[in-house]
Amino acid sequence: MESQFEVLFTPAEFAALAGRDLSGAHCVVFDVLRATSTMMTALANGAARIFPVREISQALRLRAEHPAALLAGERDGVRILSARSGGVDFDLGNSPREFTPERVAGRDIIMTTTNGTRALQACLGATRILPGAWLNLGALARRLRSEKAARLLIICAGTYDEAAYEDTLAAGALCDLVWAQFEMEPDRISDSAHIARRIYLEAGSDVEGAMQRHSRNARRLLSIDNLRADVPFCLRRDVLEATAELRDGSVALGP
Repeated sequence: MESQFEVLFTPAEFAALAGRDLSGAHCVVFDVLRATSTMMTALANGAARIFPVREISQALRLRAEHPAALLAGERDGVRILSARSGGVDFDLGNSPREFTPERVAGRDIIMTTTNGTRALQACLGATRILPGAWLNLGALARRLRSEKAARLLIICAGTYDEAAYEDTLAAGALCDLVWAQFEMEPDRISDSAHIARRIYLEAGSDVEGAMQRHSRNARRLLSIDNLRADVPFCLRRDVLEATAELRDGSVALGP
């Protein structure tokens, strides 16, 4: 029997989604540090739509179709500049603190990141594709409960080709919030969902301390002066009441 409640930890796992039938599935994608946190921040600050794309070349082609859109994204954690793109400095990087109302209100954004936008694109074919963050964790859980999601895949974007502790921790927190939907039929729950939830429960309330101890990505960002503040910014829980959804090529607030 295929699990109906599952967590995918690595990019290799989400890349394999292309060979799976996702019809009827709600997919939640976590790239806590930082793509999905940045998306939720941008939309909460008034951005109209975000077009997540895999490659820099795709972003540039889409910009030609939407010349008023902002280009945003990173490679190796830093904003994409002309040397990387072939001549165009991107307007924004991947720090959520850049996506202020003054910069993004009313604007379309075309975004490409190392893992997060790839993870969202890997879910195409699902009934719902929802970016997740600590910022809107409670709202996300309430939406999943209200829509009575019968099949839930939580996708951790990871870092490069590896699992990322911060995404696993957030996935475990969401597992805990929706556990009651699935626990009456334990055979529907994958071992991976149990693992993620256990990691979250063992971390307890000290999420920031757990990040500093166990997340390489968090420690890397904390070591960079102009990115250090992104970590506590992204770990703020339930500061947004909104959810967003990837539909028809773009992410927008919804339902």
